[in-house]
Amino acid sequence: MEPRFTLVDNEIGAKFAKRFGNASLVVLQSGLPRTTQDLVMLRVSQINGCGWCTDVHSKDLAHAGEPAVRINLVAAWRESSVFTDAERAALALAEEGTRIADAGPGVSAATWADAREHYDDDQLAALIALVAQINAANRLGVIVRQQGGSYVPGGYNAVES
Repeated sequence: MEPRFTLVDNEIGAKFAKRFGNASLVVLQSGLPRTTQDLVMLRVSQINGCGWCTDVHSKDLAHAGEPAVRINLVAAWRESSVFTDAERAALALAEEGTRIADAGPGVSAATWADAREHYDDDQLAALIALVAQINAANRLGVIVRQQGGSYVPGGYNAVES
């Protein structure tokens, strides 16, 4: 399967990608722990079947020193013992926020309450924005068939400052 389109090779696509990337800086520079951000982005990318984003976030987690067992168990986080209660709350919110069409009520009251217990308002705002943005990024990647496998770990770190 070959990519259909390279968004950044198009003037409109490149402008959009620049602004989309700039918006992500708000979350990256927030008080939401970076490991939690990457765990959430990895899980949402797995759900959405985005090879590029799954590649990016699994490699960035490994590059940051996350043990392979945690990275490998993200897909089965509910049935594992390697995540903190706060990470589990973020993963639950991310899954329910991603599967809106599959789950009638969207994010359940219990999941929301659990997230509120572990994150302050700024972190929660960052988490909500992160879930929305990674879902959008996944859709872009899937639509254009952006292939996973070629990302160099830490490749996005230069744009974070």
